[in-house]
Amino acid sequence: MKIWRKLLTSVIAISLISGSVLLPVSEESTVEASTNYANLKSGITNAMLDSRMKKATSSVTVRKASSGEIVYQHYADRAVTPASTLKLLTGASALETLGDNYRFSTSVLSDGAVKSGTLSGNIYLRGQGDPTLLKKNLDSFADSLVKKGIKRVTGNLVGDDTWFDMDRLSHGILAEDEPYYYAAQISGLTISPNDDYDAGSVMVQATPSKNGKVAKVILTPETSVVQVVNSSKTVPKGYKNTLKITRELGTNKIIITGNSPIGTSGKKEWISVSNPTAYTLDVFKKSLAAKGITFSKSSKVVRGKTPINARVLVTRNSMTLKELMVPFMKLSNNTIAETLAKEMGRVEYGEGSWNAGLKVIGEYGSSIGLDMKKWKFEDASGLSDANKVSSSELSKLLYLVRSEPWYVSYVRSLPVSGGYDRLVGGTLRNRLKTGTAKGNIIAKTGSLNDIKSLTGYATTRDGELLIFSVLTENARSSTIPVIDRISTAITNSTNK
Repeated sequence: MKIWRKLLTSVIAISLISGSVLLPVSEESTVEASTNYANLKSGITNAMLDSRMKKATSSVTVRKASSGEIVYQHYADRAVTPASTLKLLTGASALETLGDNYRFSTSVLSDGAVKSGTLSGNIYLRGQGDPTLLKKNLDSFADSLVKKGIKRVTGNLVGDDTWFDMDRLSHGILAEDEPYYYAAQISGLTISPNDDYDAGSVMVQATPSKNGKVAKVILTPETSVVQVVNSSKTVPKGYKNTLKITRELGTNKIIITGNSPIGTSGKKEWISVSNPTAYTLDVFKKSLAAKGITFSKSSKVVRGKTPINARVLVTRNSMTLKELMVPFMKLSNNTIAETLAKEMGRVEYGEGSWNAGLKVIGEYGSSIGLDMKKWKFEDASGLSDANKVSSSELSKLLYLVRSEPWYVSYVRSLPVSGGYDRLVGGTLRNRLKTGTAKGNIIAKTGSLNDIKSLTGYATTRDGELLIFSVLTENARSSTIPVIDRISTAITNSTNK
């Protein structure tokens, strides 16, 4: 890590130590400056009396953004599963390691020559982890090949995904989650169905057809890699919509069951694909066919490594990381998180693996002054229940990153309370929409079964910026309403 970072860590550590001398930390619910933030204390204390919080395991910390000084804490050092608030560390590590202008790339290459419209050799589609690759980009590749005079290919269509390792599922993914987009496989060569960039998934839409017939099914993008087993039934208007769309584990068999009532929109699911490399190649071959490019009868679609002597025919670079941070954090995109982890491992250690990527994330945390002994994470997205961290450490992270040169890109990517647009409000667009809370909370949400969290920045009634982290687990019912009460209490407070 850079020398300046070590010096910065020392300065920040002194600042935090001096703050802790004034405000000793205890494990009980206390406001450290008893003469200040009286209404903040009252508001949060009242919220914590809610029966949902009494039954939950929680950790709460509120700090001054200006100094890192703790102004409220409740079991601040208790380790709790953070869910997607772990992405705060992943995003910061990626911006530091890769740089906010970093781009992913995907290339089409060949090891043969073109003569009279025939390419005598293989076409290689080489991926370097880009989670933003779309069908329209593959169509553009096909256009470029046509412009180069290619009409026929004698060799194979080869997918090169060797930029990342072959470990495609992060640890902690449950079998019940694996068929869905949020637990998609991570490959060096992958494709997204739309600009939410849920790479490695296909959009499956089932809509009513004629009474008594199966529902109509549309795949986006169209692909032959998956097999649709449609056991649904179109029923008259007024019946309950019971459509279910899932994927059989270990296969690319998509199962559709249930009733699709006439007059309804049916059901739409983003289903993860087993083997994203094969999926991407299949969509690319369809793009080539649509542009009139054919293959010989002996040609195959296979996975392989691009030879050193292959020449680049066309390359696409993704948006910059600072732009990608917006859909990543606003929409809490798990696939982007895990892709970034592998990319960091590849860039720093030449190994596109979770082991290397998580090592980079841990090293970044240590370099800025976090106590990584208090962090446990086995993925980069927060999907695993085994991940643990305290509200003290998460809020400390948000204090420390404020001095980073890429901080503007970072904070801009966080959901804004009550922001109507999906790429403004993100996962907070339907929360905290009234009173002092609206627009005054910029924070990352976290949600798993019986686990809810919110960590970010809040502007108080008198304009002060505070950092807060509320983590809850083992709740019998959702603690989101209480978390929102706590957040509102912070925005409603004054330093008096």
